[in-house]
Amino acid sequence: MSTFAYKAIDSSGQETADRLVAPDRSAAIELLCIKDLSPISVERVQEKRPEGLFARIGGVSKREVDAFTRQLANLLAAGVPISRALGILNREASRAASKKLWAVIHDQVAGGMALADVLSLHPQAFSTVYVAMVRAGETGGFLELVLGQIATFRAREDELKGRVKAALIYPIILAVMSTAILLFLLTYFIPRFSVMFAEFGGSLPTLTRHIVSVSEILLKYWFVLIFGIALAVFAIQRTLAEDEGRRTMEKLLLRTPLFGTGMARFALVRFCRMLGTLVGAGVPLISALKVAKEAIGNQVLADTVTSAIENVQKGNPLARSLEECRLLFPPAVIEMISVAEESGGLDQELTRLAGAYEVELDRHLKMMVALAEPLMLFVMAVLVGTIVIGMLLPIFNLQELIR
Repeated sequence: MSTFAYKAIDSSGQETADRLVAPDRSAAIELLCIKDLSPISVERVQEKRPEGLFARIGGVSKREVDAFTRQLANLLAAGVPISRALGILNREASRAASKKLWAVIHDQVAGGMALADVLSLHPQAFSTVYVAMVRAGETGGFLELVLGQIATFRAREDELKGRVKAALIYPIILAVMSTAILLFLLTYFIPRFSVMFAEFGGSLPTLTRHIVSVSEILLKYWFVLIFGIALAVFAIQRTLAEDEGRRTMEKLLLRTPLFGTGMARFALVRFCRMLGTLVGAGVPLISALKVAKEAIGNQVLADTVTSAIENVQKGNPLARSLEECRLLFPPAVIEMISVAEESGGLDQELTRLAGAYEVELDRHLKMMVALAEPLMLFVMAVLVGTIVIGMLLPIFNLQELIR
């Protein structure tokens, strides 16, 4: 989904300008025609979306958006009209940025726009999946239920992401410590030994000479190393910014032992929870599948679901349609979804599967950390031990060097 800025003529002959979200330019023009607007110009707007729990999205943090969602769901469930509920949230906003955004949303909804259409104009704060769920809730007449489920879903997502990040903290700390120790040895410790060895003369062992050479290169050309790292980071960012490059990177990561399985399980949990939430809220299966596909977070895995959606549209059962996505859906999951379809409890089964595989993902992450810890310690010990041995070898031959 992309954001388009447009200029159009309304039914009264007045020129209007605004933004809307659509899959492509043709769809954007079609939406304008549905709204009885004659488009003058429709241009794609390039927008960046920062991520993270406290990422500032248009000046509004993700936590504030979550609070907005939960409070709006509670107000609507209590029977408060949506315009009045938005006004209450606007008055209670504590920060200027959120107060401004809530005021804009209130004014546009009070002016007659659907809430989903209004939220789609602010993609920095409200994702495509968020807007699609709100639109489904408005269409089906259960907006307060969908908003509550969105809030719960986002809370569970944050909890799951928090577990993944927590599991990666220790290996990252070990990697940083190992790098720092190696740099200290190569730039401070070894040069002082090199001076001492040079005073005695004589030939140094091969291992020692290689270590001293690496130390000298690092001291003389450190700026080249920094430039190379910066260039590599820039190249990776450029690659990930392009769809084809991101797909290639995701394919490589999915083929990585252990890590690839973890990525697939993480995507499965997100897909099942989103699909179960939508189906349970009464959203048609095809629409729910299209929204849940966006929640996967991995384009390679999402592509495999696209063909499954086409099969469901042709009238095939969901379980049989998902059979081709072996990387994302294990055979056991396919069978459980098949039984749930036959019994009419698809939403409950999908939610149960999300919980079950979340527990499995947690175990998988703990196993990865348990394996990564001794492996990184071993690598660190080998590198540091090699340097120490290389520096001690000349000392064993010190009497010979003095002669």
